[in-house]
Amino acid sequence: MRRIRVAVIGGGQNCEHDVSVASAASVRQALDPARYEAVALTIGRDGRWHGPDGQVLDTLPSGSLAAALDVLASCDVVLPLVHGPLGEDGTLAGLCALAGVPYVGSPLRAGALAMDKWATKLVAEAVGVRTARGTLVTKASTVDFTGPVVVKPVAAGSSFGVRLVDRGEDLEPAVRQALDLDDRALVEEVLQGREIDIAVLDDPDEGRRTGPPLEIHVPGLFDTTVKYDGSARFVIPAPLADTELKALEDAALRVYEALGCRGLARVDFFLTADGFVLNEVNTMPGMTAESQVPKMFAAAGLSYPDLLDKLVRGAMR
Repeated sequence: MRRIRVAVIGGGQNCEHDVSVASAASVRQALDPARYEAVALTIGRDGRWHGPDGQVLDTLPSGSLAAALDVLASCDVVLPLVHGPLGEDGTLAGLCALAGVPYVGSPLRAGALAMDKWATKLVAEAVGVRTARGTLVTKASTVDFTGPVVVKPVAAGSSFGVRLVDRGEDLEPAVRQALDLDDRALVEEVLQGREIDIAVLDDPDEGRRTGPPLEIHVPGLFDTTVKYDGSARFVIPAPLADTELKALEDAALRVYEALGCRGLARVDFFLTADGFVLNEVNTMPGMTAESQVPKMFAAAGLSYPDLLDKLVRGAMR
């Protein structure tokens, strides 16, 4: 039987480049070699596409993309693992759709909405899911300090550019840092509560379902350093009352469906004294074996290779 050719795309032109490279490498290694032929494609920081041998596919960026499309056309399905802008934001989904190649993950519209934290807040509130109070700011904005706040770029991931601000004099530098990564930033209230994530999977065998909730234990802000230095502790399943778990799953599914997500997403919440508050939605979360989503489903008995198998089969239906 012919193996299914899967184009696994990593890298990208944003601050999450290295994270995306790690996700792609891990996925290529974990795909069942008896069923799948993993074809490596990497987008360099300069936008050039690199082939399976690591070489640039052409000497010019435009030629590089044209050559990459030839590789994509030779594959049965695409697994785009570029986190962040020019990848997870719907860019690669749009490229695959135009090329007529099935792909894993959310379509362009859902990727664009979920990457935009401000748009996500508007959609969530419209379907009755609470979000943190916040203000949208640009370089032309003036922001008054009203107490401890979290400053973050509107469209960036892995907590790049995110800062907790306790003093008024630190607000402007934090906003400038966030605006170095995006032309808009969010200044949000600091929420007191437990950080709990839930993964939603469009399972080709069992239908749409959620994985066990994951609780994040960190001494302070779950920032970029803590995410990748191994100091964060994950508790799976998060200890929740039955009513809390149902409320969490309902909220995650409501937001997932309202955004138009597909395939897989991680929906992040704070559990406060007043209930769940949405933090953000990741339509292409970290996908190494040690990342949160694979760990969640592993706790439910779904191995990492089997999770990838479901994602690929679901995209090809």
